[in-house]
Amino acid sequence: MTAVLEAAGLTKHFPVRRRVREVFRKGRAVHAVDDVDLKLHRGRVTAMVGESGSGKSTVARLLAQLYPRTAGTLVLHGKPATVRGGRRFRAYTGRVQMIFQDPFASLNPAHTVRYHLTRALRLHGRVPAEAAELLEQVQLTPPERFLDKFPHELSGGQRQRVAIARAVAARPEVLLADEPVSMLDVSIRLGVLNLLRKLRDRLNLAILYITHDIASARYFADEMLVMYAGRVIEGGDSETVTQRASHPYTRLLISSAPGLAHEPASPVEGEPPSLIAPPSGCRFHPRCPHAMAVCRTDLPPRFDIGDTPGHWAACWLYGAAP
Repeated sequence: MTAVLEAAGLTKHFPVRRRVREVFRKGRAVHAVDDVDLKLHRGRVTAMVGESGSGKSTVARLLAQLYPRTAGTLVLHGKPATVRGGRRFRAYTGRVQMIFQDPFASLNPAHTVRYHLTRALRLHGRVPAEAAELLEQVQLTPPERFLDKFPHELSGGQRQRVAIARAVAARPEVLLADEPVSMLDVSIRLGVLNLLRKLRDRLNLAILYITHDIASARYFADEMLVMYAGRVIEGGDSETVTQRASHPYTRLLISSAPGLAHEPASPVEGEPPSLIAPPSGCRFHPRCPHAMAVCRTDLPPRFDIGDTPGHWAACWLYGAAP
């Protein structure tokens, strides 16, 4: 299966900006994302899960090219996709759209729903009259009831549906959904995820679903990547990763998810590491109950797990030490 959007070695370091001289002298930086590989396929959902601060949202913004990359390559339909504003960036955003976490912050409170949708339609060469059709696609009906409302007049779920409609206005091939339901009431989260699933099927979209909720990722996604401290540490199809988790950190996530835990996880102490001075070797080793000497010195590569195709973990428990 050919990937529509592919990233290899995706890396983002943010300089520490306390003092310009100090930054240049010491070269200090936040290692937000390091060496992330992923492929997004049309008609499939890939979930990226991990706790807050693990780098998930930064990955989405790198894929949307809202941040410049420190290193790595980005490929769209087999061709390099680096753009720097202008028409090429607009053409890229026509194919790759992002849905942000907070629908109230992502919509201009001074403008109506009609304005948000018609502006997006015009930018991407479509007819403004299609705004009503977009609202029907996201199940805000009758559309006449919503077109002239302002964001503050809508519920959280309705605002997020408007944000989704605005993204779909570009007729994208890829949707980058950054925690799209985390700020919504629990009672309406499932409806928004089901809407995204219907849009995936109807429009043949590739979706990257960013979330800290591994249970919703299992429900919604076909594939799953687990991030910790800026690195992807396990991957595979969602059912396999959640039912046969291999990395100790993935097991910790599952043990904290109601309805997914099969057995108590080994106790884990401590906090995630500083990304200004990340630990050598495996970044989870200061908290890992199974840490070995090699974990403290050598970065683990990906090891295939069992006989399940595509299931892997970056953990020395599954490979020979160097």
